[in-house]
Amino acid sequence: MLNYFPKYFTSKAITLYLVALMVVSVLFMNMAMSLVWWVFGIVEVAGFFYFSNQLTRKWANYSEKTFSRKLFQTALILRVVWVFFSYFFYLAMTGAPYEFSAADVYTYESFATLVMTNGWEGVQSLIDSVGLSDSGYATYLGTIYSIFGKGVIVPRLIKALLGAFATVLIYHVASRNFGEEAGRISGIFYMLMPNLILYTGSHLKEAEMVFLVVAFIERADYVMRSKSYNFINIAVPIILAGLLFMFRTVLGATALFALMTAILMSGNKVLNMGKRTVLAVWIGLAIIYLVGGKVATEIEQVWESRGENQKSSMEWRATREGGNQFAKYATGAVFAPMIFVIPFPTMVETQWQENQRLINGGNYVKNILAFFTMFALFLLIKEGKWRDHLLIGSFTIGYLAVIALSAFAQSERFHQPALPFILVFAAYGISRADNKTKKYYTWWLAFIFVALIGWSWFKLAGRGMA
Repeated sequence: MLNYFPKYFTSKAITLYLVALMVVSVLFMNMAMSLVWWVFGIVEVAGFFYFSNQLTRKWANYSEKTFSRKLFQTALILRVVWVFFSYFFYLAMTGAPYEFSAADVYTYESFATLVMTNGWEGVQSLIDSVGLSDSGYATYLGTIYSIFGKGVIVPRLIKALLGAFATVLIYHVASRNFGEEAGRISGIFYMLMPNLILYTGSHLKEAEMVFLVVAFIERADYVMRSKSYNFINIAVPIILAGLLFMFRTVLGATALFALMTAILMSGNKVLNMGKRTVLAVWIGLAIIYLVGGKVATEIEQVWESRGENQKSSMEWRATREGGNQFAKYATGAVFAPMIFVIPFPTMVETQWQENQRLINGGNYVKNILAFFTMFALFLLIKEGKWRDHLLIGSFTIGYLAVIALSAFAQSERFHQPALPFILVFAAYGISRADNKTKKYYTWWLAFIFVALIGWSWFKLAGRGMA
C-alpha cells in the first residue's frame, strides 16, 4: 500500500486547475473572476496538493506520537492564521468581520445575545420559537459570550482548536479502519483541506458541527472495535448523537441510523454476537428516548417537507433577482449521481456569490479527490470488505443521500459533515492506487475539465450573461 500521495496525481491536479482557470477566463472574458479570487483559488489548490505530496512523504517515518503532535500543531497554526487573516479580509471587503451574505450569521448573533442576556430562559425561548435544531449553536455561542464577552476572535480561536483536535481524531478513525498508511494520508488531508479551514474564520456553526460529527464517529468506531468496553464508552457516542440533533435534525438522525446499521450488519471481524447484542440494546433505548417528543416532531417535519422544499427552493433560485433560470430543472435525480463530486467551483463573476468564489479552489480539490473516494468504495464492494466499514460508509452515504434530496444539494456548507469521511475514503483509495489507476485518473481529469467549463456556462447562461 502507498503511504504517500504521489506527485503524478498532485502535479496533474494543479496543472489542470490552472489551465481550466485560464480557459474559463478566456471563454467568458466579460465575466472572468477578479484577481483576488484567482489568488485564493491558486493558494487553495496548490497548497493542498503540493503539501499533501510533500508531507505524506516527509512525515511517513515519524512515530505515531510524533505524527499526532505534528498533525495537531500544524493544523492549529493553519487555522489560527486563517482566523486573524480572515478577520481583516472580511472587514476590508464587507465592512464587518463576517463573511459575505452574512444573514445567517446575524441571526445566530441575535440568538446568542438572547441566551447571553437571559440564560436558561433564553434557551427555552429559542427552542420554543425556532426549534431544537436551531438552538444548539446559539446556546453554545451565547455561553462563550457569557464567559469571555461578546466578540468574534475567541469563538473562532475555539473553532481552530476544535478543528485541530478533529484532525487527530480523523487520523485515528482512518487508521483503525484502513491501516496506518491511509490514516496518515487522511490526517494530512483533513489538516490541509481548504473547506474545513474556511469555517474557523466564520461565525456559522459548521466548524463545531463537523467536530461533533467526527467525535461521534471516532468514539462509536472505538467502542465497536475495542476488545473491552464500559458504560462511559457506550454513553459518549450516544450523548454526541444527541447534541447533533441540536445542530441539525438530519445529522442526529443519520448518526443514529449509521450506528445502528453498523451494529446490526457489521461482520464478526468487527463485532462478536455478545457485544453486538449489548450495543444494539443500548442504542435502541437511546433512539427510543431521543426520537421522542420534539425531536420526533422535527424529524417528521423534515421528512414530510423534503420534496416540496427542494422544488420550492429551486423555483425561488430560478426566479429571484440575479437567479439562474435553469435552477428549476435541478432535482434529486440530477444531484444524486454526482453527490460525491459536487459542488463544482464558481470560476466566473456572478452576483452575490463571493463566498463561492472565495472557496472555488477548495471545491476543485473535492472534485479531484472524489475520484479516489469512489475508487475506494468500488474496492470495498468488489473485495467484500464493505461490512467492515459500515459506520463511516452508512453515515457518509446516508447523509449525502439526504442532501441530494434537499434544497441544499449544491450548497458547499451543507456538504461539510460528510467531507471528513470523503477524505478518509479518498486516502484509502490513494493508498491502493497503482499504474492502472493512473489511466482512469487521466480520464477523470478530462471529465472535470469539461464539467468546469460546462458549469461556468450554466451559471452565466441561466442568468442571460453567456
